[in-house]
Amino acid sequence: MDSASGEVAFECGRFLLYSDGHVKRTRDMDTVPAGFDADTGVTSKDVVVDAATGLAARLYLPAIQTAAPLASEPGGGGAATKLPVLVIFHGGYFVVGSPGCPDFHRYVNSLVAAARVVAVSVDYRLAPEHPLPAAYDDSWAAFSWAASGADPWLSEHGDLGRVFVAGASAGANIAHNMAIAAGTSATPVLARIEGVILLHPSFCGEQKLESEAEEFWRPNKKRWAVIFPDARDGSDDPRINPMAAGEPGLAKLAGKRLFVSTASEDPRAPRGRAYCEAVRASGWPGKVEWFESNGEGHAFFVFDHGSHEAVALMDRVVAFVAGH
Repeated sequence: MDSASGEVAFECGRFLLYSDGHVKRTRDMDTVPAGFDADTGVTSKDVVVDAATGLAARLYLPAIQTAAPLASEPGGGGAATKLPVLVIFHGGYFVVGSPGCPDFHRYVNSLVAAARVVAVSVDYRLAPEHPLPAAYDDSWAAFSWAASGADPWLSEHGDLGRVFVAGASAGANIAHNMAIAAGTSATPVLARIEGVILLHPSFCGEQKLESEAEEFWRPNKKRWAVIFPDARDGSDDPRINPMAAGEPGLAKLAGKRLFVSTASEDPRAPRGRAYCEAVRASGWPGKVEWFESNGEGHAFFVFDHGSHEAVALMDRVVAFVAGH
């Protein structure tokens, strides 16, 4: 389709999104293969979750450490300690990116090694070719698959009683929605989320927040209109704006603990802060942690993973998973 056939609704360094529902991608569609990562000792593999929709995921396993062998088994035979399971969703505005994106793959390798988790990085379908709620539907199917221990890496090495959902940017929006869906699910296994990790979450709303930059809010609202044309109440759909009136409500979040990170130079930060306050005010019985990185922009921890602020954020995420 000719790009002249529609006006630009949203533009960034990664893509041009047009109001007539097509896209011109310029970045973040390169991928690296799964396999052994020598820097972290983490091994990854790609699996198909649902062949009918093309839903796939990349699984990550840290170097397995075994308990001390029994006295009767001086040569070995120790049992491996089961690890928390982390279901994670990549960012990219719902328009670009994948688990194989080089920067995100490197970030997940580092997180898996530092936090010692078995991770499931979900390859959901992208908008606008697959408008929302396709990404939510894919993510729920992948989360349900992971929570059931469908792969041997999960059943043999994962502690399915300690499941975390996490995401960056658009992926953090997904992680929030998975926690809401799990909290309202009639299937007990899907409600067994220990913690929710939202890194620079992407939300919006029909009304601009007082501290929100007009030059970001307005085009961001247009982006949501293109990628989720059937949203209820526009960008006040609860999946886009968790602070909007309507059920199921923040008090129904699954999990015992919530970690939200923002960055001082990220235009999404005001909504991330407001989200934390809204969860606290909702009557949700869990513990809310908020952490802001100073002098940094959106998703800096993915692209500049070795910086002082990125290391500090990683340390907080690792401590959160450990329960410290």
